[in-house]
Amino acid sequence: MKHEDEVDRIIADWESARPDLDFAPLAIFSRMWRVTKHIDRARAQAFERSGLMSWEFDVLAALRRSGEPFRQSPKLLGQQTMVSSGTMTNRIDRMAERDLVRRLTDPNDGRGVLVEMMPRGLTLVDAAITRLTDSEERLLSGIPKSERDRLGVLLRRLALSVDRYVPLSEPLGEAESDVV
Repeated sequence: MKHEDEVDRIIADWESARPDLDFAPLAIFSRMWRVTKHIDRARAQAFERSGLMSWEFDVLAALRRSGEPFRQSPKLLGQQTMVSSGTMTNRIDRMAERDLVRRLTDPNDGRGVLVEMMPRGLTLVDAAITRLTDSEERLLSGIPKSERDRLGVLLRRLALSVDRYVPLSEPLGEAESDVV
């Protein structure tokens, strides 16, 4: 028994309207777009339940992954979260007001600044990543482990292919970044 989704119906309509076109790419990217919408909602809920906005999680996650003492330069944080230096400055200011991070003078360069995660930031990011992994595990629960592994490989190949044609040479806008 074939299970059809909304994308199947959309493609069937397009194939009737434009039989001269190949809609195979639409079948892939339309489903990815729809899945992304669901993922965005699940992530936002996981972060909100942990007291964070998605962009705050991005910055704290970059600091957390770097290991103790959970410090990085604003430039490196901007690169990792794919935002401009101005956006990163704004984010750091807002997060410092919430005692999630603080600015320090770079001991290796007295003119430089480092961003350090505060204990409150560590507590919130650890709670958020736990909620996120639990939530995303639920989203994948209908797919067997062996198929998840294969899907991961295929998506990596797709990402590398897309990156060749649409490089992220410019940072994303404030609302667009959700790098974990």
